[in-house]
Amino acid sequence: MLKRIFIFLPIFCFAIATQAQSQHRYKDMIFTETTVDIDQSYNPAATKDEKKAYLFDLYQPKGDDVHHRPLIIWMHGGGFKFGSKDAKGVTLWSKTFAQRGYVCANINYRLSKKNPLFHFDELVKSSYYAVQDVKIAVEYFKHNAARYGIDPDKIVLAGNSAGGMIALQAAYSSNAELAKMAHLSDDTAAISKPQERVKVAAVINFWGAIYNLDWLKNVQVPIVSVLGSNDGVVPPTHKSAPLYGGEDIHAKADSLGITNELKVFEGYSHELQKHFNPVFPVGEDTEKRWLQAGQFAADFLYNTLFK
Repeated sequence: MLKRIFIFLPIFCFAIATQAQSQHRYKDMIFTETTVDIDQSYNPAATKDEKKAYLFDLYQPKGDDVHHRPLIIWMHGGGFKFGSKDAKGVTLWSKTFAQRGYVCANINYRLSKKNPLFHFDELVKSSYYAVQDVKIAVEYFKHNAARYGIDPDKIVLAGNSAGGMIALQAAYSSNAELAKMAHLSDDTAAISKPQERVKVAAVINFWGAIYNLDWLKNVQVPIVSVLGSNDGVVPPTHKSAPLYGGEDIHAKADSLGITNELKVFEGYSHELQKHFNPVFPVGEDTEKRWLQAGQFAADFLYNTLFK
């Protein structure tokens, strides 16, 4: 019996060591627990009426001893009219990416007081103001990099639906380009000048879209996109309004030599639901697809930024 133990002990130890070596920071969930600091502000100068729009929750891996970590800024969906940093999707991704070793800031941003869901001009205007908020957030975290233990050169913009649209526009469009499409005056475009175009390491686009494919020519920022093939809210390809989904972005990025990947969930709609319904809570199957989308994005970021 003792002889058998001595025979199998090295094999067991080798198996444990091999499993540990196969776990990669930023790719695999190597932390079991995370910490969350809620209701922080990335714009201390905000007025009393706007304070809620500039709150964020910060997710970090518990017990992490690394102090120069990549940051993902997550933005919720909701058609620029609804939603918050407490949305189920962005909280799920913030937690799971923190378990991979990232710092994640799950942010609010200004929502429209009108009806952007049925008026395209208002949708673009709402995008413009949300993009300005994200630019403020990026500058805030760059200035406070040491405080949060982040690498200011590895900030990733990420979001689902409207959040994905904000991430794309913030990374690729200029204030002037987006203001022109939104039919805002030059004076309005000059009001918020946190930065003309933010410098970020990558974009995670979950079923979002860009207003102008030519904006991809502006910078070489890696993009990873995920969508459902039957998405009727944000179609995978251009149909009517100037709105170009993940399939269009993938093709254009390929033609421009931009590092990118696309994952399509065949037969699924917006938010990777079988039949999109924003009223009812998502089920376990949808959450599993969200986790798969997160792992696909994590693999892309690992191979692009860290491998």
